[in-house]
Amino acid sequence: CRCKISPPNPFWENNCRRVVVLGAPRVGKTSILRRFLRDGFEEQYEPTSEDFHRKLYHIRGETYQIEILDASGERDFPAKRRLSILTGDIFLLVFSLDDRSSFEEVCALWSEITTAKSALLKSKGKANVPTVVCANKVDLPTEQHAVSRMEVHSAFADGCAFFETSAKDSVNLEQVFEALAKRGGLPLETGPSQHRKVSIRSYQALRAARQVGRGGKADIACGVLYPLARRPSFSTDLRLVLASQSNRKPSKPNKKCKIQ
Repeated sequence: CRCKISPPNPFWENNCRRVVVLGAPRVGKTSILRRFLRDGFEEQYEPTSEDFHRKLYHIRGETYQIEILDASGERDFPAKRRLSILTGDIFLLVFSLDDRSSFEEVCALWSEITTAKSALLKSKGKANVPTVVCANKVDLPTEQHAVSRMEVHSAFADGCAFFETSAKDSVNLEQVFEALAKRGGLPLETGPSQHRKVSIRSYQALRAARQVGRGGKADIACGVLYPLARRPSFSTDLRLVLASQSNRKPSKPNKKCKIQ
């Protein structure tokens, strides 16, 4: 289950975060996520079919869980996209330097995110939303760039971390993952190069060793992609958002995020 989203966010207290990834098709979102998940890079474009991932970490004796939701498939469903935004903790916005319309779409998404979060948190001003923007495909020749660096800096000067990236050549991706961690209140070891990749069995064994006080290798930062991750239903997320907007004290304790 997910945790109720209200300031301060109980989801954060349980070392869990949901990263929501947004952007137009064919800008490289899936390729960037594959780098984060350590899945390699695919030259051939295929529309995203698997849009939800869960990665588990054991870092300095603590357990962390990151949910990664690629919500780009919801472009034609504003209500679903808004729900994904409302349940997100950290945002990764991606556009392609050779596609001006993808840049304009990310600008609109950034406005939608800040507006939605401000309303959810009942903020008088613009909500401070942890966001990283990727201008992807920087490996392309300059003459193919349809957006200038000055335009991007002007659009995202307030509140976003911005990087020119290449998913193909791994340009600045480590910096992107580091910024996601810092802005989301996560350890830097959640970055793909900062922990060792293990199997789910090894991860469970390390957790068990830590719980019985053996220490040793259990303290080495490690991460695993949870193989059976499924996105919570829209009705579940909607109930949590509606609950977070209520000023009444809940009659029952809120369910906490269950770390696998």
